[in-house]
Amino acid sequence: MIQRRQFLKSLAALSSLSLASCGWRLGNVRAYSATKGPRDQFYIYTWEQYTDQELFKTYNAQTGIKVLADVYDSNETMLSKVQAGGGGAYSVIYPSDYIVRKMVNLGLLTQLNHERLIGLDNFFPRFQNPTYDPNNSYSLPFNWGTTGFIYNSEKLKTPPEDWDYLWQNQEQLSKQMTLMNDVREVMGAVLRMLGYSYNSKDENEIKQAYEKLKVLKPALAAFTTDAWRNQILAGDLLLAMCYSSDAVKISKENPKLKYVIPKSGSSLWTDTIVIPKTAANVDGAYAWINLLLRPEVAAQTSQRLSLSTPNRAAFEQLPKKVQNNFSLFPPESILSKCERLAPLGQIEEVYERYWTQLTSG
Repeated sequence: MIQRRQFLKSLAALSSLSLASCGWRLGNVRAYSATKGPRDQFYIYTWEQYTDQELFKTYNAQTGIKVLADVYDSNETMLSKVQAGGGGAYSVIYPSDYIVRKMVNLGLLTQLNHERLIGLDNFFPRFQNPTYDPNNSYSLPFNWGTTGFIYNSEKLKTPPEDWDYLWQNQEQLSKQMTLMNDVREVMGAVLRMLGYSYNSKDENEIKQAYEKLKVLKPALAAFTTDAWRNQILAGDLLLAMCYSSDAVKISKENPKLKYVIPKSGSSLWTDTIVIPKTAANVDGAYAWINLLLRPEVAAQTSQRLSLSTPNRAAFEQLPKKVQNNFSLFPPESILSKCERLAPLGQIEEVYERYWTQLTSG
């Protein structure tokens, strides 16, 4: 096992390598690799938008280990695969906050050894002791943000302000809008619109949300978390429900595409990094996480992937223009209306039942 002092010593002794001259190396991870899988490969399971080829190249250059990534489009898809035994190859997974608690309760995650991690005190206070994982015992924050709308400001002269905009403009938006393929985000947004909690455990409230969505469904082009990107850039969509990080990235390609957080409130999410108990290369996983924790690396990744870094030291290295981008870093007046998703226990079966009815056929 690499002790913290030995690891720091190895970093200082080695010359710099790429990713905008980070000035450090990961050390000889291969010498410490677990024997469960090939020592020259490292598998991660992540969201499509986090597959960062520059980061992969840097890790490979500094460890000799090739990063291979599988992607998923919802937390539920990821969890189902891991529970079914299909996650044995992955050394790092990127679940969202509410799924972390569920994975901990299911005994799927390795408790992190903080002595092997460098720079944990760089996180903003709100990320150092989160409710979903006290003291970051099993997870570390990677990216955070909100859920809202991206819309074509050239074609929609009246911008969306709240969730009810979809129903009020259903005819104009027909077959030119998408909702996410995510039961908790979609049902939660409608629950919020109706004045309820994203985490409602009241079956009558959940049914009301379902009934509202049933009215809207004929006007939807699709339920998709990813495919909307190319469609809205091509002009095939007027509006898409999306994550803030995706919206910022797409807006760079077409400035006429704008992001808005619904004024009644939205979800506030954190995507994290965890090490599953079945990890094939635990030492490689710690080396990967330490790469991401470096402030200069986190700052570069934030700009390259349009991420809202939870790393305060990294935030301070960002250009003022990025720091003042409210889509990436909303003010407290907006965040105070947002709500984190939480595990729901048995009532999740009710959500799933209504979701299946909504999306099937």
